[in-house]
Amino acid sequence: MASTNFLAVFTPLNNEPPASSFATLDLRNSVPVLDFDDAADESAVFGGVLPNNYAGGGLTVALVWMATSATTGNVVWNVAIERHEDDAFDIDSDGFASAQAATAATASASGEQQYSEIGLTSGAQMDSLAAGESYRLKVTRDADNGSDTMSGDAELLRVVVKES
Repeated sequence: MASTNFLAVFTPLNNEPPASSFATLDLRNSVPVLDFDDAADESAVFGGVLPNNYAGGGLTVALVWMATSATTGNVVWNVAIERHEDDAFDIDSDGFASAQAATAATASASGEQQYSEIGLTSGAQMDSLAAGESYRLKVTRDADNGSDTMSGDAELLRVVVKES
């Protein structure tokens, strides 16, 4: 499989929110978005199955987002994968791999979309996820990180998973 081929695309309506500290569903011009607050870390979780044609390289997670109103500042995004290994994973507790981060600059105009990519190397960063396996992907705004300087909500529009 060529790098950059899409393996999954998630929208705000695919969110399976965690029990607490979750991003909230909102609308922008009748388009669903997930709002991530600037004062507290909030997350969204998306469930999927890694396609059988995945060739075993790393993954790149592209976040398509915009600011609610800000035109300056940075947002720190984290992503983490939880592998649902056959006859081994217990769904009764979370088991996400260590989060990987990226800092993204805000667009110069409110409503302009930004594309922020976070790479995950094959192995531990992907929780050793393999082709054909079920997984969850957690996206978090790391609002209490000193590098997250954008005021107001960050609105998530799409999450794209590609092979690196």
